[in-house]
Amino acid sequence: SDEAMVVFIMRQRCKEMEAHMESVLPSQIPQVKSILCNINERTDNVILGEKEILLYGKPYISDSIHGLHFQISMKSFYQVNPLQTQVLYETALRFAQLTGKEEVVDLYCGVGTISMFLAKAAKHVIGIEIVPSAITNAKENAKRNHINNVDFVCCDVAAYAQEAEALNKKVDVVVLDPPRKGCEERVLSHIVKLNPKIIVYVSCKVSTQARDLRLLSQYGYHTTQLQPVDMFPQTYGIECVAQLCKR
Repeated sequence: SDEAMVVFIMRQRCKEMEAHMESVLPSQIPQVKSILCNINERTDNVILGEKEILLYGKPYISDSIHGLHFQISMKSFYQVNPLQTQVLYETALRFAQLTGKEEVVDLYCGVGTISMFLAKAAKHVIGIEIVPSAITNAKENAKRNHINNVDFVCCDVAAYAQEAEALNKKVDVVVLDPPRKGCEERVLSHIVKLNPKIIVYVSCKVSTQARDLRLLSQYGYHTTQLQPVDMFPQTYGIECVAQLCKR
């Protein structure tokens, strides 16, 4: 959609700078549809603070992938390369081997992009994400795209996996798209107890993905396909999709 959002993260507000950017940015860069100020007074390594102020435009930007339309807010995770994002998600969908009869769980679902790709081919999808604004966006995105066979839950991934295991929930396919640090071992241990036929693991850091695939192998899941996707041209960073099948 060629829309851009600019977020200034500041220790404290600087209204003179805000007014300057509000007048300069949209006039010189017409793609800028949203300017926000995020206040973070913390001194640790957490990047975003809780307070956000809309300086210009809308509190979200919009994009479309493969006929699906998404609204993305400041704290919502969304891939930055739309053309390759479609390649990435189509690969994940292909690896899931859906026939229309499967119950699918999408962990770390963000604004619901992968979940809605999966919902087109699955019986039912549940997307799990701990960021409230992302879940709000995901629910709105599902409604906007008239997708009724997907539900989104704001929950810690480990807690959801543990609860699903305790309820003996039927799961055919699990899709993972964790942050760079990968998955906690307790998350993986609960996932395998759900007994999915296929696990699709999407990662932006192959070293933590390799660590987790090795652990899943010990739990009885064999890596059957790997597909790197060049999301960040002219850098060493790639996304990588893995398909794991139960032995």
